[in-house]
Amino acid sequence: MEEDIEVLFEFLKEGEDVLEEISEKLQQLEKLVSDAEIQMMLSGPHDRSNAIFSIHSGSGGTESQDWAQMLYRMYTRYMEKKGFDYQIIDYQPGDEAGIKSVTMLVKGDFAYGFLKAENGVHRLVRISPFDANKRRHTSFASVLVIPELDDEIDIEINEKDLRIDTYRSSGAGGQHVNTTDSAVRITHLPTGIVVCCQNERSQIKNRDVAMKVLKSRLYELELEKQKKKQEELTGEKKEITWGSQIRSYVLHPYRMIKDHRTGYETGNVEPVLDGDLDEFIKAYLVMSAKNRTENKA
Repeated sequence: MEEDIEVLFEFLKEGEDVLEEISEKLQQLEKLVSDAEIQMMLSGPHDRSNAIFSIHSGSGGTESQDWAQMLYRMYTRYMEKKGFDYQIIDYQPGDEAGIKSVTMLVKGDFAYGFLKAENGVHRLVRISPFDANKRRHTSFASVLVIPELDDEIDIEINEKDLRIDTYRSSGAGGQHVNTTDSAVRITHLPTGIVVCCQNERSQIKNRDVAMKVLKSRLYELELEKQKKKQEELTGEKKEITWGSQIRSYVLHPYRMIKDHRTGYETGNVEPVLDGDLDEFIKAYLVMSAKNRTENKA
């Protein structure tokens, strides 16, 4: 990359019109440096792992379900830009529009490390396309991101603690959808955690995937318990990320997207809704790295 830029500058000295090419190369170099800086911040135990990524619409019916669909589009665009592969595990369409929930397995180097920045509740303010009176509405949807666990990590699950139900698939998919009771729903009775999988054609495969998701959810729950105990022992009081509003997307009466954790904001909303999340995620990782440094001091 650097050698290409040097050659282009030599051409420029000789009077050739290569300014546009130089500008493109410098932008590419800047992005490479930025990506390298971000990856240096990804030092968590599971940052390199694949991610289990879920979106759930909040209360509000069609409004929040449409917002969940918008987030689904935004995140899948982001995943494609990062070169991540994603596989839909469970998909629950909305009653009239949008989606109630969707769960995906996202595969790629540092998938969890990047996407963990999106954990929490996302708030949308806009003129509703479903309101004949064109009134302003506020909608909420939550995002949950957990790492896909390695087989080396042992999480004990007692079969007696599980309720397993089967049902017909309801999401977008192949010809097997709505034809057989292949979809699986597992409820972990002690915690109330519910996981579903309807992507695979066979009930056995759907159960295996659902159990993998349940294992990751229980591991994350245990980490949260340990974190709370540590905060109680040290007297620290930190904001709980689960269920907290992390970002607002305001499309009316002005246009602004603001992250409430980092303070980063932009008025250029279209690229963000089209998957350009790098600056928001970088700001979160910088903040997290700074907090870790301060806690060690």
